[in-house]
Amino acid sequence: MTGTRLEVLSTAGKRSGRGKAVRSLLRYAILLLALAFFLFPIIWVVSTSIKLPGEYLKNPPVWIPQTPTLIHFTNVMEAKGALALRNSVIVATSATALTMVVGSLAAYSLVRFGTGGRHLSFWLLSQRLMPPVVLVVPFFLVLRTLGEINPALGIDSHGALIALYTVFNLPYVIWMMRSYFQSVPADIEESALVDGSSRFAVFWRLTLPLSLPGLIATATFAFIFAWTEFLFAVIFTRTKAFTLPVAIAGYTGSQGSNWGQASALAVVATAPIFLLGLLVQRHFVRGLTLGAVRG
Repeated sequence: MTGTRLEVLSTAGKRSGRGKAVRSLLRYAILLLALAFFLFPIIWVVSTSIKLPGEYLKNPPVWIPQTPTLIHFTNVMEAKGALALRNSVIVATSATALTMVVGSLAAYSLVRFGTGGRHLSFWLLSQRLMPPVVLVVPFFLVLRTLGEINPALGIDSHGALIALYTVFNLPYVIWMMRSYFQSVPADIEESALVDGSSRFAVFWRLTLPLSLPGLIATATFAFIFAWTEFLFAVIFTRTKAFTLPVAIAGYTGSQGSNWGQASALAVVATAPIFLLGLLVQRHFVRGLTLGAVRG
């Protein structure tokens, strides 16, 4: 009787082990398919950027470049890629820095002083839900007027894009930094105030360092928005302040498309985001986790 039970248990254990192995194989197969699906566009763009025109225009397509070349990168950077890259760096970094400074101060005011009441942060975030296209005409009229006063703030200027991106990113930054500042115990700040520190010194030397992971995560999202934004950039720039998304779109159109140079510029535009993700990965994950728990 005991031997029969052991045999039954052994058979059940083997079946359970086979079931776990099958489930693991299915899980990994699904993950690999999903990974291939999401990585394919990136791999294809990189591949196209180093193909000759005769290769990326072939049908059926050439999957692996036969004669890799960097001519598309050279041509696109000599044409308008360098200017677009410079504009993107200026606009994205300036807008991110300005947004984080103003947004962090506003969020701290909401958390520690209750500025605007309990529901102000929600109403601020709700403004981010407004479709950007709705604001194109009002912004156009405002920028045209400002341009008559000071061209540095008018259409086709860095200042215009920086201001627009700051306005659009502020609600999100305030909402996110608010949750991070709430995770900093008020008792620590009160002890520092009792020791003679000013409120700004407490904010700068204590609260911000303790919220560093959240600060990095929020700044990363703000930078990515400013770096990749297309609608405002294509409408409010002409020949001086156009950014990388606008420059990439300029290589495609109804009159013909230069997919090699478009892909090369897309690689140039994607590389900084990829490198930024690698640099801030550790703080980024911690910041998102903290925001999810505290938010």
